[in-house]
Amino acid sequence: MKKRVLFYLVAFVSTISLQSCVTNYVVSKPATYTKEYKTDAKLAAIDTKIENDKKLLINSFISEKAVAAANAKNSLKNSEIAKAIKYNKTIDNILTEAQTYLGTPYRYGGTTRSGIDCSAFVLSVFGAAAGLTLPRVAASQSQEGEKVEKENLQKGDLIFFSHGRRISHVGIVEEVTEEGEIKFIHAATSKGVMISSLNDSYWGPKFRFAKRVINENGESYNNLASTSF
Repeated sequence: MKKRVLFYLVAFVSTISLQSCVTNYVVSKPATYTKEYKTDAKLAAIDTKIENDKKLLINSFISEKAVAAANAKNSLKNSEIAKAIKYNKTIDNILTEAQTYLGTPYRYGGTTRSGIDCSAFVLSVFGAAAGLTLPRVAASQSQEGEKVEKENLQKGDLIFFSHGRRISHVGIVEEVTEEGEIKFIHAATSKGVMISSLNDSYWGPKFRFAKRVINENGESYNNLASTSF
């Protein structure tokens, strides 16, 4: 009887011990690891920064393009101003030189200040003031440069006349008034080098056409080099 009780007691203790081992195994917690994830707020902040950087980059490109365009515009404007200054200076030199001949007597075939004809007057003035070599006679001078309509005439343009079919006279436009009157300086047979007007009843009907031999750069249109006689 005692042996049976002892057996049951040993068996009970063994069972308790076994349960305790199982319980300890189950209860013990395994090691855990956590990962840090970006929150929605952080992702939104990153997206905002990317958009802002994109806008800054685009604005930078636009700004650089605007600056480049402005520089190009200023460069073109400065170039046009420089051309206008050079042109006006050349024309002023031509007219200043022409006016020094006022009162010089006319002489057919003459080429000096002692006596000069219309075409020699023109070639002498353009040669001294602008370094251009024009043909000797008016008919040949009328073949040079670019044709200009009467309403577009400017100072320094050449105007041509004829008493018949052939060009026989030339003058230099000296002024175009606000009213549109065209005044020109020329060597006339009657009074020598003088200033006349296309409104004049004598010269007006004899006017044929006009030519511009100085371009907007203050240079010759045709690289004038003819010395025809």
